[in-house]
Amino acid sequence: MKEKLLSRIAERKITVGVVGLGYVGLPLAVEKAKAGFRTIGFDVQEEKVKQVNAGHNYIGDVVDAELAQLVRNGTLSATSDFSFIKDVDFVAICVPTPLDVHQEPDISYVESSAKSIAGHLTAGTIVVLESTTYPGTTEELIKPILESGSGLKCGKDFYLGFSPERVDPGNAVYKTKNTPKVVGAVGKDAQDVIAAMYGAVLGDKVHVVSSPAVAEMTKILENTYRNINIGLINELAILCNRMGIDLWEVIEAAKTKPFGFTAFYPGPGLGGHCIPLDPYYLTWKAREYGFHTSMIEASMMTGAVLAGASEKELKVVEQAAENIGLAFQIQDDILDVTSTQEELGKPIHSDEKNNKVTYVSLMGAPAAAGKVKELSEHAVELLNSLDRKNEFLDLLVESLVSRRK
Repeated sequence: MKEKLLSRIAERKITVGVVGLGYVGLPLAVEKAKAGFRTIGFDVQEEKVKQVNAGHNYIGDVVDAELAQLVRNGTLSATSDFSFIKDVDFVAICVPTPLDVHQEPDISYVESSAKSIAGHLTAGTIVVLESTTYPGTTEELIKPILESGSGLKCGKDFYLGFSPERVDPGNAVYKTKNTPKVVGAVGKDAQDVIAAMYGAVLGDKVHVVSSPAVAEMTKILENTYRNINIGLINELAILCNRMGIDLWEVIEAAKTKPFGFTAFYPGPGLGGHCIPLDPYYLTWKAREYGFHTSMIEASMMTGAVLAGASEKELKVVEQAAENIGLAFQIQDDILDVTSTQEELGKPIHSDEKNNKVTYVSLMGAPAAAGKVKELSEHAVELLNSLDRKNEFLDLLVESLVSRRK
């Protein structure tokens, strides 16, 4: 299978499928088509499908004339009919991965896409997840869905990998074509084939890592790094303003050091599709291993600082955040023994298998549930004591005690 696929990639005889035609998927589909691969875009939104098939661009990073030409010559088309997955050899999943009301990863779009693909997956197909997600998603979630839904075996009948999207919307210099790709796959053969597929478009701008989890963590690291440093420089901007110090002059001076410093500049705060969200994916996964990501969570308090919260208010927010974090952890412990793998989206009874000491193992599930309720109610009381009321935060905390995933 490996040699056959490598040969077909070199000869541009691979048909590409891209699931999700948003700001990540459409530019990827265009670049694959420009590289000579017949490309089919899949999206559940009929309006996007119609616009692509009409050659109309709706993404800033795509050149209108290029899209129109690719559609005219039949290299690129779009559909909402996932039965056409059977006609593709390579499929990239580029769907959104937002946060749910609990500020936890919402991978429902990834999961539903994988199920849609699985029903039409054929032997010899390459599947790559590009959506930003927590480490472990490709092998713990996508792989079982594809195997059970298709009856095929990963590594033997199809290849599976992860290659994070690194699109910076609006960047005039770095776009899909010239931004290096990181590739991690399940098995060496899959690794070689997927790297060759991206290399056919990007040349030597492909960095191969040992596993999908490493590639998944790479994207989370990139955006968490930016999150923390943006929060740091904005906090310093507030302090320097109060001290009468020109922070821009400070940064220019610090930049003269030829090593150990990367310049970040003050701005309106965190924004975009990924940077404000990705750290939550990491903190959520870290709780599974009993690890508290204190520095990352501290960077998430930047909003309160930039909103002009007083020292007293910041302490209240910090205490509420600690209660919420612990409540999340205990609730995860409870769900590990009371939920199902299908409902939870990850293996259950993992704490017991790994001999982890949890609130549930120490005090039992009912008492642990009581602790979640106590911590949640206290967090709500703390937040309600602030002059700046936020109904969304109240709803978020209160929903902790009833969540099932």
